[in-house]
Amino acid sequence: MDLENGVYLNQRKKESWKTVLTLAYQSLGVVYGDLSISPLYVYKSTFEEDIEHSESNEEIFGVLSFVFWTLTLVPLLKYVFIVLRADDNGEGGTFALYSLLCRHAKVSSLPSCQLVDEELSAYKKDTFTGPNATAFGSRLKSTLEKHRVLQRFLLVLALLGACMVIGDGILTPAISVFSAVSGVELAMSKEHHKYVEVPVACIILIGLFALQHYGTHRVGFLFAPVGTSVLSGSEAMFADLGHFSQLSIKIAFTSIVYPSLILAYMGQAAYLSRHHNMETDYHVGFYVSVPEKLRWPVLGIAILAAVVGSQAIITGTFSIIKQCSALGCFPRVNIVHTSSSIHGQIYIPEINWILMTLCLAVTIGFRDTRRLGNASGLAVITVMLVTTCLMSLVIVLCWHQSVVLALCFVFFFGTIEALYFSASLIKFLEGAWVPVALALTFMMVMYIWHFGTLKKYECDVQSKVSVDWLLSLGPSLGIVRVRGIGLVHTELVSGIPAIFSHFVTNLPAFHQVLVFLCVKSVPIPHVKHEERFLVGHIGPREYRLYRCIVRYGYRDAHKDDVEFENDLVCSIAEFIRTGKTSSSDMDAELAMVDEKMTVVGTPTTHLEGIQMREDNVGNTESAGTSELKEIQSPQVVKPRKRVRFVVPDSPKIDTSAREELRELMEAREAGVAYILGHSYMRAKQGSGLLKKFAINIGYDFLRRNSRAPSYALSVPPASTLEVGMVYHV
Repeated sequence: MDLENGVYLNQRKKESWKTVLTLAYQSLGVVYGDLSISPLYVYKSTFEEDIEHSESNEEIFGVLSFVFWTLTLVPLLKYVFIVLRADDNGEGGTFALYSLLCRHAKVSSLPSCQLVDEELSAYKKDTFTGPNATAFGSRLKSTLEKHRVLQRFLLVLALLGACMVIGDGILTPAISVFSAVSGVELAMSKEHHKYVEVPVACIILIGLFALQHYGTHRVGFLFAPVGTSVLSGSEAMFADLGHFSQLSIKIAFTSIVYPSLILAYMGQAAYLSRHHNMETDYHVGFYVSVPEKLRWPVLGIAILAAVVGSQAIITGTFSIIKQCSALGCFPRVNIVHTSSSIHGQIYIPEINWILMTLCLAVTIGFRDTRRLGNASGLAVITVMLVTTCLMSLVIVLCWHQSVVLALCFVFFFGTIEALYFSASLIKFLEGAWVPVALALTFMMVMYIWHFGTLKKYECDVQSKVSVDWLLSLGPSLGIVRVRGIGLVHTELVSGIPAIFSHFVTNLPAFHQVLVFLCVKSVPIPHVKHEERFLVGHIGPREYRLYRCIVRYGYRDAHKDDVEFENDLVCSIAEFIRTGKTSSSDMDAELAMVDEKMTVVGTPTTHLEGIQMREDNVGNTESAGTSELKEIQSPQVVKPRKRVRFVVPDSPKIDTSAREELRELMEAREAGVAYILGHSYMRAKQGSGLLKKFAINIGYDFLRRNSRAPSYALSVPPASTLEVGMVYHV
């Protein structure tokens, strides 16, 4: 699966109408399924308690008016026409808004941020064309950058929104499927249907979560013809933006979804207004408006629509967790990219089964739509309030609009959402406590992981070895240099990790080429191939010490195989060929302090540069072109592979660079060894009880049970050297 050559959805100008319409069709089965199932339970939930259906029909038409204006003002006006414009290079969700704010004001929670990252082409790409920053915007930016408390509050706000989306990913499938299955109430006695609803709902939910590994695009095509709560789908629409595109979502909503929902609610209200006396206890609801002969077919369609609605929020949950994990706010998980042509369509097995387990638990525990609706409502409206707050900051800091416009946005939409929020809080003891409990649990996990990650990085920085100490050992580093490449994995973007000093002092030999490799995430969705690698020398070139920083966006697929090794070696070779190295003594002294880095793309982005070829034993086939010259390694006895660099004639490279390339080629042919460091943290003696719990129990448990870093998964055990260190914080 060639994920690196996939189609980025944020490249809107290159999207054909065929692609846009295809994505719009898929979005019917993924994004808007959540909205489509709301007619199943809105009227029933509204009239289930205090409100009575009178002969005047004022209540029915009042609810219809309330639904109409809610659908018009929130999903249509707020999300489709405003919030979707605040995409982060094609990505949506609360963390996408947080990422936008991090780039326009220095409030990022990532510890390894560098100034050179701000030169990435997508880093300061504004999604809205507007004037320069206002005076208030400049003051607000300065205030946020000065006060750590405000930065933490902003992070907690984003985490709260993310946790409520995850909670909604548990509650929405439960209420959607249970509401659809509740139609059997009209086909059997009240004493019997309660024994049928829960088992059938659980079986459908298990099947739904079992389908997730097939991917968003397949599930979307399967259920799109079926998928046509008033608010659950609004936030799912924004969170699922990375799976589709802004234009496709707008087309689908304005032309199909919105009109269909309005007609569905109007038709249901018209029927209920003419039929007041029902023979069963099911007085007001979706299924009473369906002719008796069509109830079973409609029941089947409703169940399929409920599956679609559940798919929407499950997809959004995967997106949110991927973003949180990349930004250091969620433990590492196994992220499977289900499409080789469209980025952003992912599946997370561990999260999928956790969602399924919790979803079954709330379905069995509540067993009625009223309490499930109370729980889901509070989760959804909380996310929407968080989005409104973050959007007000985006309007000022990113779009450079006046504070009056931001205040109008908050006041208008915040007032509507505050009404829903207060109504949900009244039902706290009747089911609304569930999303609060789930959000607190997930927030504790996220914050402990983020706190532990920051502390670990701080310890790595404090214990790192100075470059001057390393260079004082001389070109041989005081030991014997043997053939091969040594890849020292580190999270540091500067300096020498402490684990390396242990190797230098305890091992009798080391590799002729040493590469300090840092794989890090930056707060943008995607990093272009030509901007992927940062390469530089550590000290004079005769030391053969390199630093390579590999940058990924929070939606990029990480390469962790042999192809990555080849890309890394080719990038170093291209760095050597371009001549951007320290040649004089003065430059060498400067390199000791600054470690000048050069942006080098993947081999596919510099086809006119150096290319690497690997031939099996006995294969003497030439490069096939007279314009290229080969640097070949000396013949050795029975090599397993023969490595060669194909170097273009122009520009000419000097003798020292050619020799450096030859050594790199010989080292690659000899093989690559991986030096992996494992850091463990313990709270210091005398630390507070809360800190001891967070470090010694919470973070340690999450570290042991989370997925290993991507680069460590495909490393051959025979080529690995590991060392552990204990930090006391």
